Amino acid sequence: MERVRDVSELPKAHLHLHFTGSMRSTTLLELADKYGVRLPDALTGGEPPKLRATDERGWFRFQRLYDAARSCLREPEDIQRLVREAAEEDLKDGSGWLEIQVDPTSYAPRLGGLIPALEVILDAVDSAVRDTGLGMRVLVAANRMKHPLDARTLARLAVRYADRGIVGFGLSNDERRGMARDFDRAFAIAREGGLLSAPHGGELTGPASVRDCLDDLHASRIGHGVRAAEDPRLLKRLADRGVTCEVCPASNVALGVYEKHADVPLRTLFEAGVPMALGADDPLLFGSRLAAQYEIARRHHAFTDQELAELARQSVRASAAPEDVRTKLLAGVDDWLAA
Repeated sequence: MERVRDVSELPKAHLHLHFTGSMRSTTLLELADKYGVRLPDALTGGEPPKLRATDERGWFRFQRLYDAARSCLREPEDIQRLVREAAEEDLKDGSGWLEIQVDPTSYAPRLGGLIPALEVILDAVDSAVRDTGLGMRVLVAANRMKHPLDARTLARLAVRYADRGIVGFGLSNDERRGMARDFDRAFAIAREGGLLSAPHGGELTGPASVRDCLDDLHASRIGHGVRAAEDPRLLKRLADRGVTCEVCPASNVALGVYEKHADVPLRTLFEAGVPMALGADDPLLFGSRLAAQYEIARRHHAFTDQELAELARQSVRASAAPEDVRTKLLAGVDDWLAA
């Protein structure tokens, strides 16, 4: 019988982790107490909240919980703590590279404006890299619920700070709102500035949203992308182009995209040759971090250790990590298999 290796020791890259959603639940409770914030009961019970975002009401509830958590991040030291703890959690799960996703406009009102907020975040990342040794960069994400002109402003700012550790540009929030093509100019600005394109698509809506990300935003990675499994021609297109889907199995089930873990089409994507990078999305709300996503692949989709190793390699190849970091992580994957 094949020995089952510990997935938390498998070297990997983490490419889909949202900023506030990376927070430890204990940290949230401490910050809420510090600032006198009364959190919704769903965030104080010690268990992940019951969520279902497949309709407008469910998405509003999810967003309300997220906003409540974000309201507890008020000072630069709170940002420093969140980023350091996110790095520590990733290291425990075997991550050697983290690209954390953030919309700095959400933090600007409490941190002195958009540019000061972004600088606080980038300083926190620099400190976390020094303190923990984890390779870490930032992906700036526009909000598709806001005006496309806001996205252009963010894209220009992201390019301006590319030499400070910003590696990509994304588009998040409810993909049922705001057409991808409305944000094409913002993504063009980001791409022309050397940033990778990584919009969300193919989660709450079907394959068409993935095609829109490819056609209108020239995506090199897709945040989620799982609904592409419903269109064999689209799967082939993703595979042929080597576009990586940042698949987050636990959040897919928590938000009601799929009823149970076995329904998430990991095997369909994998066998179609679509590169994947498993991600935790928002551990604060979904209750599981990076290594748990690999356990889902093992337990519910019968991924062997060799296949899990290939998933880890795919995450590294899709990252913006420097070549020396990639080489080290890929060698570590081979060592994990050989151990």
